[in-house]
Amino acid sequence: MLERGRQEVEAAGRATVLHDFRFTEQREASGITFENRIVDDAGKAYKKVHYDHGTGLCAADVDGDGRPDLYFVTQLGSNELWKNLGRGRFVNITDEAGLCTPDAIAVGCSFADIDNDGDPDLFVTTVRHGNRLFENVGGGRFRDITAQAGVGYVGHSSGAVFFDYDGDGLLDLFVTNVGVYTTNEEGPGGYYVGRSDAFHGHTHRDRAEPSILYRNLSGNRFKDVTRDVGLVDLSWSGDATVIDVNDDGFPDLYVLDMQGENHVWLNEGGKRFRDASRSYFPKTPWGAMGVKVFDFDGDGRLDLFVTDMHSDMWVNIPPGDWAAEAAKADSARAPADYFPAGKDRFIFGNALFANRGGDRFEDVSDAVGVETYWPWGPSVDDLNADGWDDIFIAASMNFPHRYGINSVLLNEAGRHFLPSEFVLGVEPRPNGATEQVWFTLDCGGADRGQFFCTVCSEPGGAALGCRHEAAGRLTLMGSFGTRAAVVLDLDYWVLMPR
Repeated sequence: MLERGRQEVEAAGRATVLHDFRFTEQREASGITFENRIVDDAGKAYKKVHYDHGTGLCAADVDGDGRPDLYFVTQLGSNELWKNLGRGRFVNITDEAGLCTPDAIAVGCSFADIDNDGDPDLFVTTVRHGNRLFENVGGGRFRDITAQAGVGYVGHSSGAVFFDYDGDGLLDLFVTNVGVYTTNEEGPGGYYVGRSDAFHGHTHRDRAEPSILYRNLSGNRFKDVTRDVGLVDLSWSGDATVIDVNDDGFPDLYVLDMQGENHVWLNEGGKRFRDASRSYFPKTPWGAMGVKVFDFDGDGRLDLFVTDMHSDMWVNIPPGDWAAEAAKADSARAPADYFPAGKDRFIFGNALFANRGGDRFEDVSDAVGVETYWPWGPSVDDLNADGWDDIFIAASMNFPHRYGINSVLLNEAGRHFLPSEFVLGVEPRPNGATEQVWFTLDCGGADRGQFFCTVCSEPGGAALGCRHEAAGRLTLMGSFGTRAAVVLDLDYWVLMPR
């Protein structure tokens, strides 16, 4: 990492983009004590299953005091709402806000004003524990209106996008569903144990789980209109975004596929949707994980940035090989049956689709320098106040993989992006830490015979993060990893939940 930092400082010295500012770690001073708690399938019963994709966070001014508050999502334990007291201080108001959600196996969250009363309401997605909608009743207090609203779908949900698809002045809701990756067996905390072949789920048509479009009927009521409007998307989707790709004034949907072809759904007059994916994007990232719409080059047209994490699954790039991390992935080592229809339609890495006008988009990701390693959710904002939107990319993979850096890409006037995470103090993490205790086992007692007790006793166990303690106890270390982030006007702090 020292060498990467040196290279970035050297490159920044030749760049014209403003970089004379720094971020500093302020979590302890903020008072925020939230900790993400994971299910066993992402820990001591680890398997390649979508639980390891983690959880998110969202921000909104819930009580109307002019300061953005933070809502953190977790799998086990309760999600938490933290009130912004100003001057970088926060306090946990989850209980008094009416938002305690014990062991909901939550995934994502989204704030939106569903009833046009001027305050943000909250939608939360979960894995088979029922999605939840909370109405903001004022003063930062919420009530659960899921049943009344009719949005309590129980499945493998992930992202939630609010937008007014039919132009009636009410925000509608699009919920992305991943696909059936769990069994009916329950594990500790009430989560559903993942299938052993979860990452082949996209090759089984019977495991597809359509995403859902809910029309806002007003009065805190929604109707599932997915099939009525022809928007049946079977992607293994973690997220989606709104973009008017044909400039007709109606918002279209770009839907990600974690393992397959992304889709563009054209909004035809607010009445129906039509799949027009290949007309606009003949090739899309195969392992798409996050997406943002913004005008990166200042030409007045909205561009589309997609991060691709799953394409980095197959090759364990050695630490320090920065050139390899900045290059597209080699899919040759991927299981052949991951691609039932071949590989011709895919980009194996991030994509930045420049909007050229006339319904034409061009991937310029390599030319402008936005390919990164193990990327998850991107955030976009003008970090240095120079009039050009910059990019933060949450990154890394936890146990049993190595640490991968988060990326801060400063926009050089729409021509190129300058890697700046070390220059700006986002990397390395405090004290250079890259790992934490992931889980512990009593291999001389209750956990005798557990898979990792055996694996860690074999040669090479140390490389997996195995640490043998006294009396047969075993500690497994896991890399820090960031899944989601929000960029806020709190002296422009970037929040990275571990």
